[in-house]
Amino acid sequence: MAAGSNGLTGRLLVVAFEGWNDAGEAATGAVRTLRDALSVDPILEVDAEVYFDYQFNRPMTTMDDDGRRILVWPSVTMFGPGDDPGADPGDAARNIYLLLGTEPARSWKQFTAEIMEVVREHRIDGIVTLGAMLADVPHTRPISIFVSSENAEVRDRLGVEKSTYEGPVGILSVISAAAEDAGIPTLSIWASVPHYVHNAPSPKATLAIIDRLEEIIDVVVPRGDLVDESAAWESGINALAEEDDDMANYIEQLEQARDTVDSPEASGEAIAEEFERYLRRRDGKADGRDRP
Repeated sequence: MAAGSNGLTGRLLVVAFEGWNDAGEAATGAVRTLRDALSVDPILEVDAEVYFDYQFNRPMTTMDDDGRRILVWPSVTMFGPGDDPGADPGDAARNIYLLLGTEPARSWKQFTAEIMEVVREHRIDGIVTLGAMLADVPHTRPISIFVSSENAEVRDRLGVEKSTYEGPVGILSVISAAAEDAGIPTLSIWASVPHYVHNAPSPKATLAIIDRLEEIIDVVVPRGDLVDESAAWESGINALAEEDDDMANYIEQLEQARDTVDSPEASGEAIAEEFERYLRRRDGKADGRDRP
């Protein structure tokens, strides 16, 4: 990555958590795609007993490759570049670190301090957080991506916005605040996932996050089966809508609203305001209140 090519240079940590920040598993899907594509090894696994409430994040039972029943506990793992003597030290992929797991249920300050200690130890220069939210958007249009930063230099170089959102936040915001306080610039990438298909993973949203992320981290990310899965996801929803007139009419209304926002007359400020409304609605549902 060329120095000064964007507001985040050097070693970058890409972060996503399952749960509140991860509609359609889009954000964690993007980091898993990176994990599978890059040569990375675990460098930290937090103590699940400290940070998780097992009545809230229950362990899962599954079968291993030998047919034995095993328990899979909620966890958070940080990955760093693997030990590859033949790797090109100038390869931008060697600068990518990943943080992936379930959003902690408690002790967020302690959790963040533990993550920041490893960030400093590995001399990470910038953090990119990924999220996805349920929104009033149609599945038939390109997935809306909102990019923001609290760092003025990052905003200037990338031409992104500063979020004006006020309200409840997830662990991503806590980590970002700690990083900015430590002088480490951050960038946030969020995808809008159609709320009427909230029960299923959204490969189209994952693909949209990867497309935007690729521009930031200067690494080509293999898409694997995501392109085909995205097309199948959209076709499947189309088939459901064909059998449900109410759903089809609702999607048409969302399409008209989206096309208005995407028109040449729509300003960047109007798009940002729409994003903020999405966040307020989501947070109103999260804390049991309806927000305008």
